Amino acid sequence: MIGVSYSLQQGSFIIAGLLFILALAGLSKHETSKRGNILGSLGMALALIFTILATVLGTETAGVEVSQAAPSWAIIAIVVAMALGALIGILRALRVEMTGMPELIALFHSFVGLAAVLVGWVVFLEGAPDKLHAGELFVGVFIGAVTFTGSIVAYLKLSGKIKSAPLMLPFHNWLNLGALVVFVAMTVVFVFFPEGAAGWALMIAMTVLALLLGLHLVASIGGGDMPVVVSMLNSYSGWAAAAAGFTLNNDLLIITGALVGSSGAYLSYIMCKAMNRNFISVIAGGFGSDGAVVGEQKDYGTYREITAGETADLLKNSQSVIITPGYGMAVAQAQGAVADLTSKLRAGGTKVRFGIHPVAGRLPGHMNVLLAEAKVPYDIVLEMDEINDDFDDTDVVLVIGANDTVNPAAQEDPHSPIAGMPVLEVWKAAQVVVFKRSMATGYAGVQNPLFFRENSAMLFGDARERVEDIIRAL
Repeated sequence: MIGVSYSLQQGSFIIAGLLFILALAGLSKHETSKRGNILGSLGMALALIFTILATVLGTETAGVEVSQAAPSWAIIAIVVAMALGALIGILRALRVEMTGMPELIALFHSFVGLAAVLVGWVVFLEGAPDKLHAGELFVGVFIGAVTFTGSIVAYLKLSGKIKSAPLMLPFHNWLNLGALVVFVAMTVVFVFFPEGAAGWALMIAMTVLALLLGLHLVASIGGGDMPVVVSMLNSYSGWAAAAAGFTLNNDLLIITGALVGSSGAYLSYIMCKAMNRNFISVIAGGFGSDGAVVGEQKDYGTYREITAGETADLLKNSQSVIITPGYGMAVAQAQGAVADLTSKLRAGGTKVRFGIHPVAGRLPGHMNVLLAEAKVPYDIVLEMDEINDDFDDTDVVLVIGANDTVNPAAQEDPHSPIAGMPVLEVWKAAQVVVFKRSMATGYAGVQNPLFFRENSAMLFGDARERVEDIIRAL
């Protein structure tokens, strides 16, 4: 049987790596995001095709065999595994709502972590590697195990299957630090003694330690920091893949893992900067709750209610409107109605724009994706830094399902759990209308004094239904 040319395989890996880089560049802008997705998919298809061919047929260069073809049973196992993976991926993608994207991504990260663990263990079972590869294997399994359990906890929190309030064990920071110190010590020992009972004991102990550490790390992080957690786990999954690439001597897996790991780390940095949070402090124990008030309960006075008809009257007499969406818009699936309201107001000559906080929703870019799906023009969707100076000259702000990202306590209360976090300064507008189901707190678990200000009014109910009511009133 003729094997796949080794040079051709490596060339396909280089092209796939370039496509991944172009995909990341495309995903950085709304206008090119679809192209970025297509390029990334092409790169992955190319990588899979040549990896499978090389596995099934073996590789050769200049007529000399580099790797042997896989036995028949292995080929069958590969086909079955690919079919199951494709089936799971397709079914989940078809069924998932946009509100469920964050937890779906967290679940996918867990698969990457589990794969890294399994790869490391399989290589370990095949025989003791040399010292360099022993260290790579050990680190790869550790990162993969942390990613696996951490992603599972993130999935459970984001999907509401467990409470989002942070788990605060006594001395939890010291527990995390101690686990890392023990891991480093075990790595050093494993590099010199990867065989026999010592190797087995170290691998088992490290895997259990990493699984528990991943669980504790994410369980200790509150709901308010979950967007950072998602991007952090994305980074972890990338480094886990890169470590598996070193273990398998697969250049493309190393490249892909490094791209995902570095881009995820940078995104985590951007998220932390947007929240005025230190990345280490997020890992050490973030803020957030399941909706209960965790800060000091203050009496801000009484709030004022408004009807959809009264809101429509406000909008009719407005020259400038800014809409600031949050996770509540996603839960109510109100993006289509919001897009219709935007079109109607713009047709009447009103200037309408959107102000997007970097951590609005449960995933970086969550609101941008929803609005793009609803065909809202890209040029009126602005980031927080681009629009914050314009609230002074705005007639009406519609806060649709946002809470912590528009909370003035971040600037005015130094003791608030969100103190110092940059927020959308919506209260500077002439009139603010807040769409909420109830007066419950946001994910940070602190009350929002915006709701009680003289220029604010509460429009209660399902966001989509209320927006549709306003459209009818207009």
